Amino acid sequence: MPRPSPASSKTTRADPHTASADTRRTYVTHLIEDGWDARFVQEQVGHDYASTTAIYTCVSSDFRTRTLRRVLDATMEAALRPARRAR
Repeated sequence: MPRPSPASSKTTRADPHTASADTRRTYVTHLIEDGWDARFVQEQVGHDYASTTAIYTCVSSDFRTRTLRRVLDATMEAALRPARRAR
């Protein structure tokens, strides 16, 4: 079986300084799930728009459930807290 020439293998080899989409997706997801600020994550991966970063964010259903529960609990607590009267 003939071996590819060095020139042809060079053109098919990925640039070692360029992360694949899977690597970027994993990195972004781990940062978001670990509580890093969304703007920080956006800057880390070099996106101009948050919507681009959102494409790479694939959080788990467990994370979505925990986040929703936290927000709903805080909202319910604030809604049920008696209003302070002005003096």
